[in-house]
Amino acid sequence: MNKMQRAIRELSEMDELAAGSSLIHALHPAAKLVTTVVYILVTLSFDKYDLGGLVPMLLWPVLLFQVSGIEVKACFYKLRIVLPLVMAVGLFNPFFDKAILLQLGGLPVSGGVISMLTLMLKGVFCLMASFLLMATTSIDSLCAALRKLHVPKLIVTLLLLTYRYVGVMTEELAVMTDAYHLRAPGQKGIHISAWGSFLGQLLLRSMDRAQELYSSMMLRGYCQEFYYADYRAFRLGDALYVPASSTAFFLLRTVRIAELLGSTIVR
Repeated sequence: MNKMQRAIRELSEMDELAAGSSLIHALHPAAKLVTTVVYILVTLSFDKYDLGGLVPMLLWPVLLFQVSGIEVKACFYKLRIVLPLVMAVGLFNPFFDKAILLQLGGLPVSGGVISMLTLMLKGVFCLMASFLLMATTSIDSLCAALRKLHVPKLIVTLLLLTYRYVGVMTEELAVMTDAYHLRAPGQKGIHISAWGSFLGQLLLRSMDRAQELYSSMMLRGYCQEFYYADYRAFRLGDALYVPASSTAFFLLRTVRIAELLGSTIVR
């Protein structure tokens, strides 16, 4: 199995995760979308030095992983390419912010180190929340929720077709890579002299497949709306999920849980 085939398999695994059955999977897509956006906004609102206040925000994604039956390691494996980029965001903060803010066991800790860890955790938490949304909601249901929230048709269509097109392009790339290696056995990668023709063929083949995909969508009734999607009305549980989760986020944002636990342990 080459890299392209593994990429296709990972895309199908995301669809399989979204087709699961749990309390989180059964929630209304719009409720999950709004809750995820609120969580991300609250997480990003923490001060760059508020590391102790940010850490308790981990409770919400951990709880959702447990309820949905999705393993945490699956999240970090799927995001293994993006995570290093997120972790590198605040990597140079210790060099610019050298003011000592606290002493940890006699070891001085600068503001740059704290802000670096805070930025890293913000990125990781936001990625975990986004992964949970995609792993418990199909792309059709998510796009249907966006339309119900009055997101413009053009943006929703671009999102849907981009998701579909990535799979189509990856499939074509896998076929072309196999065909190339059959003609050049033992060669590692694609020779530089073939890059131009290879990319040109990939573009043409992908455009043809994408046009076929769009035509099949139109024949099945697609008109930039999602009347055919498995879309239902809000239930009581869906209506309670958003305010209950938002209230929990507000409490995690305002109540200093780490300090309360620390004072309780000291007593």
